[in-house]
Amino acid sequence: MQDNNCDIVIIGGGPVGMALALALRDSNLTTLLLEARGLPEKVDDERPLALSHGSYLILQRLEVWGKLLRHNTPIKTIHISNKGFLGRTVLTTEDAGVSALGYVVNYHDLYHALYDATLENGILYQAGADVKAFSTDQLSSHVQYTHEGTERNISAKLLVLADGGRLSSQIADIDFKTEAYDQWAIVANVKAEIPQSGIAYERFTSDGPVALLPSGNDFALVWTTSLEMANEILALDEERFLYRLHKHFGDRLGRFVAAGKRAGFPLALKYAVPSTSQRIALIGNAAQTLHPVAGQGFNLGLRDAYELAQISLATVADNKEIGSPAMLARYGQLRRTDSQGGRIFTDSLIKLFSNDNTLLRHLCGVGLTILDNCPPIKRFVSRRMIFGARG
Repeated sequence: MQDNNCDIVIIGGGPVGMALALALRDSNLTTLLLEARGLPEKVDDERPLALSHGSYLILQRLEVWGKLLRHNTPIKTIHISNKGFLGRTVLTTEDAGVSALGYVVNYHDLYHALYDATLENGILYQAGADVKAFSTDQLSSHVQYTHEGTERNISAKLLVLADGGRLSSQIADIDFKTEAYDQWAIVANVKAEIPQSGIAYERFTSDGPVALLPSGNDFALVWTTSLEMANEILALDEERFLYRLHKHFGDRLGRFVAAGKRAGFPLALKYAVPSTSQRIALIGNAAQTLHPVAGQGFNLGLRDAYELAQISLATVADNKEIGSPAMLARYGQLRRTDSQGGRIFTDSLIKLFSNDNTLLRHLCGVGLTILDNCPPIKRFVSRRMIFGARG
């Protein structure tokens, strides 16, 4: 591939960007991945990711799942409850008609698996590539970046932003809608008296949901609370942290007996309108950032990448031009329902359950009970959690 010309440039070499490149691997399209950070071998992010069964199927098709066989924990059941109020729902594999509702992996394990597959397939991946500027015209997109101390320019038929949103805010005809939740998420690996048994717990409280995901023999914790409370919790020693978690979550798993390193980050809803521009497509966190409740964000981004790849392959098969207005309009149209559905679903859960309105919380408990006792509705909800709004 010439240094100054290719078919697709992907800015952002994280899991979503690599998934797109891998989905295009058997085509004649030339693809370049630009990643601002250093070599992926140094990634040590311990954040848990809840991969849906739909994401598992995508990673299988990309021939990546085999690299994660020793690094995943299946979710067989999801237990949803409402602290202090009656009503709960239990979703099982039988409800959804799948072998597992999802799988929990660590971010760095998924990163390494995708990166290894990227190298094995001969995809050009440039780490430490700092993008300085980009522009587009009717015929192509143009990127200026530095790599290994050298300034470079490259043109492509399609520019894909998968960088988490840093560069997409510079596109004049794309507007970003943002809503801060005034919440932080605390993540850690924790050990309980009762080992995990394939059950993921989502417990709603007035401060925000607390999730315990099966991870190995133990659990990956995602604890949502206010900024003030998050700072207080992060400052606790391990013993007091475990006591506080037990008091907050309840006795279902007995006492919590050990915790790994804790980290916290702010939560907000942010999404692009539209998700395309001239010769540009946004995927993953560049297109939308969701609340972690119900674990929808990464799965939505992975579907962005896979569907953009399928549309690109179909465009080539029809002897049409990659990155054309017609192709990007098709991508935007196909992703709109899924993206809006994911946003509305997660945002509604937070606004309905994370409040001090007693009547509303009682009604939410009634809703959980109705859901638990109506198999057709359970199947509808569970399959859309797994495969997206289009089911």
